[in-house]
Amino acid sequence: MIDYLDLKRITAMHAKEIHEAIDQVVDCGWYLKGEATERFEQHYAQYIGTQYCIGVANGLDALTLILRAYKELGILYDGDEVIVPANTYVASILSITENNLVPVLVEPRIDTFLIDDSLIEKQITSRTRAVMIVHLYGRCAYTERIATICKKHQLLLIEDNAQAHGCNYQSVNNSPSKKTGALGDAAAHSFYPGKNLGALGDAGAVTTNDDALAATIRAIANYGSSRKYVFDYVGRNSRIDELQAAVLDVKLKYLDADNARRQEIASIYISQVDNSIIHLPHPSESVYHIFPVLCEQRDKLQTFLQQNGVGTVIHYPIPPHRQACYRQWNDLTLPVTERIHAQELSIPCYQAMKNKEVEQIVTLLNRFDH
Repeated sequence: MIDYLDLKRITAMHAKEIHEAIDQVVDCGWYLKGEATERFEQHYAQYIGTQYCIGVANGLDALTLILRAYKELGILYDGDEVIVPANTYVASILSITENNLVPVLVEPRIDTFLIDDSLIEKQITSRTRAVMIVHLYGRCAYTERIATICKKHQLLLIEDNAQAHGCNYQSVNNSPSKKTGALGDAAAHSFYPGKNLGALGDAGAVTTNDDALAATIRAIANYGSSRKYVFDYVGRNSRIDELQAAVLDVKLKYLDADNARRQEIASIYISQVDNSIIHLPHPSESVYHIFPVLCEQRDKLQTFLQQNGVGTVIHYPIPPHRQACYRQWNDLTLPVTERIHAQELSIPCYQAMKNKEVEQIVTLLNRFDH
């Protein structure tokens, strides 16, 4: 059986260093807000290319805290609108509604599955204050056009970088590339175990170059306190712990190599899968957190692969606007988003895979006949 994602194999790649890092934390007796967290925050900020990294409990908290901090700073207010892709994991939208802000859903492009930058400007109103782009599946969603729109209309640009650790954006003028997470005003990162940079539990972070935003997020995430027992905000408890920070610091050293292996596997799929009823993603700036294919016979394809020993996952079977938690949107018609959610199937693409496993999947995909 080829698992969709084998975390045990991924962890085993660096098991000795991970165990050593965990033992050091256990033995030191300091488990929160210590040297391991500070070290990882410094290293990750340097890696992404931002001045600040604030470790938090998870990716949803990272997004939510960014928006909450902008409210505390008087930049966002209840009822303000945030443009967000209709095709995304629900966490992107949860962070907006949790802050009493209004999500404005914009369709993706069918060739990228990412927000269609040609549709953004027509959705801007007098209440629009921000654009949230989502680097979904590990693919860079940033475009120069989005940056120009945000500058023209004085909108915040927030990145949901939960799925694209280490992804590069190369501008059209050949200036030095930048990493996702350093392209907008602030970015949220998730280190859920299955991510390209995954912890051994929940963890997340915010990256930014904004001094005031960073300080406000750090305080809100620490019960609203910037000094012990002094509470400037009605805060919450959202902190990365020392064990997760130590593990992430080990894995960060190998992230580029791990992503390169994912890209190598993706290039094999793209060059060797030849089946007219299976639509592959276009080559792009991607670290392939997910390798999505589209197939009108998606369920039959999933069953076929399962019967032949290949695990798959659907990302995601129900789009956000059709979820019960957002009943007010259930009657919306978003045909591109709905097509993606009806046809998408994710096939294995992770750094611990063996070439023979990749070749087996290619053979099966080419054999599939609806």
